[in-house]
Amino acid sequence: MSRVFLIGAGPGDPELLTLKAARLLAQASVVLHDSLVDPRVIMLANARAKIIDVGKRCGRHSASQAEICVLLVEEAQTGQMVVRLKGGDPMIFGRATEEMEALRAAGIGFEVVPGITAASAAAAGTQVSLTQRGISRSLHIITGHGAEGGLPAHDYAALTKSGGTLAIYMGGETLPGLAAHFIEAGMEPTMPALLIENASQPTIRHLRGTIATLPGLHAARRASGPVLILIGEVLSEILVNTAVEHAFAG
Repeated sequence: MSRVFLIGAGPGDPELLTLKAARLLAQASVVLHDSLVDPRVIMLANARAKIIDVGKRCGRHSASQAEICVLLVEEAQTGQMVVRLKGGDPMIFGRATEEMEALRAAGIGFEVVPGITAASAAAAGTQVSLTQRGISRSLHIITGHGAEGGLPAHDYAALTKSGGTLAIYMGGETLPGLAAHFIEAGMEPTMPALLIENASQPTIRHLRGTIATLPGLHAARRASGPVLILIGEVLSEILVNTAVEHAFAG
């Protein structure tokens, strides 16, 4: 039987939590959560549960991944029901692989409960489909954060030629370099681009521009919360007739 549940907390809005995730949270004895998990989601946990913040955010690591894995195994070995609560979906840039490997090595049963990822929440919040017949027939979910904090080693030419929509996670700090690489790879500087801060939450803000202008706009009005960057022709309509085209708008 599973004693550990790796659960996706979704993008923030507690109403986007799955029914299964909410049920398991209410039953858990121990909850280990990331710092990006909305407090309103954590409040749905069992009132008697031990709540452990193992939050990891860029530049503010309160626990290393190795420490989290050790703690997860130790809590599960007590025989209690443990929930590992991750923002978004555990299997999309959630470092779930390391935790699953640690649990397998310790002989601990676990289950993964998916959550709504930021790209889906951003699409819903902006009312823009990430795929569209005749415009974009593919969606590429990529990271904007390399292993050492720099630019990731993507095949920028292949991504540009794909003609699909790009959803870039953790790309706020590296946006200037990402934009330069895409333009160098052949992307038109006028390609529509959108930066979404705090997708699905009351504090959501959008920064509209193009792949050439978005880095400068972000530098002038930097986001403080987690951001997702969307790039592609499907965004063309939201750049037309907007009241605040070059500023954050909630």
